[in-house]
Amino acid sequence: MQINHWRYLSSKPESTGIFKRQPDDFVVQEILGYEPVGEGEHIYLWVRKEGLNTAYLAEQIAKFAQLPLRAVTYAGRKDKHSVSEQWFGVHKPGKAEYDWSALNVSGATVLKAIRHNKKLRTGVLKGNKFTILIRDITPSDDLEQRIAKVSLSGAPNYYGPQRFGDSRYDPKGSNLMLAEKMINGEVIRNRNKRSMAISALRSWLFNEVLSERINAGDFAQPLEGDVMSLAGNASYFVSEDIDETIKQRLATRDITISAPLWGKGELASAGSAFAFEQSVIMKHPKITQTLASLGLEQERRPIVLYPSNLTWAWEQNNLRISFELPAGTFATSVLREILNVESDDTGPSE
Repeated sequence: MQINHWRYLSSKPESTGIFKRQPDDFVVQEILGYEPVGEGEHIYLWVRKEGLNTAYLAEQIAKFAQLPLRAVTYAGRKDKHSVSEQWFGVHKPGKAEYDWSALNVSGATVLKAIRHNKKLRTGVLKGNKFTILIRDITPSDDLEQRIAKVSLSGAPNYYGPQRFGDSRYDPKGSNLMLAEKMINGEVIRNRNKRSMAISALRSWLFNEVLSERINAGDFAQPLEGDVMSLAGNASYFVSEDIDETIKQRLATRDITISAPLWGKGELASAGSAFAFEQSVIMKHPKITQTLASLGLEQERRPIVLYPSNLTWAWEQNNLRISFELPAGTFATSVLREILNVESDDTGPSE
């Protein structure tokens, strides 16, 4: 299993640039989607961190608050090699408060603390805002046109290379290496590594289906029997007929075409879409059998990723680009359609 062969929506970009030379070249801010109410048994912390992974900082917050680790939650993990502003939740009933300015963790600053009446849970984010500086760009004639095209038409919603692990020592990525061992019958006892291997395997198969759809020329062309995802939630329906109403809803981004996240059971698609998806899936029987045996359910994921509020500006031969994405999607998948970026960080993200 390789991760460098997936198709571009356009041709491979000619421009190149350096990505993450220093942490503040990559700034990510969580978009929670709701406002804490100011009362309740949970303390929400808005924290800026640099050079720290999310799990480690959660441990330090728990130690500072003299609480068990299970009392500290976060909505999502953020890249260690970035400047990130994200929410942490601390379960602390009663009226006792902390002086969060005394949290002595190098690279972390608590910007805000406010109470809320509900636990901060993984996956509740509406999205993330990214501000990225790409350095030392080798320009091409179509770079700005590529930015405009992505803003208008979106990008393939690939899982980014972070999902597959550190690939500096193996082009497959460390998580995929573990996944291959799992397919071949090796037991991975470390719970966290096993979870990452499963996620990498499932994501790889999704990317395969998406890449083949682009190759077939049907990325933006709905097929009879396609499964349509509703914007803003996890609901979907099967479109047996591709009529003008469906085409209009696709054009206004009310719905998007989806591809399978493999699990036990049958594909949700029908007709031509089912035949296409099945033709790709059948090429990887060991992967599908492994994922089904793990008890995962069939799910869907949109195949197109629309960045919102996209802006960009030149700073000499550097490009600063900013956009917002839904939770669970990857900024690198947007950048991939614009230019070739070479990571200059010094280690894995988390």
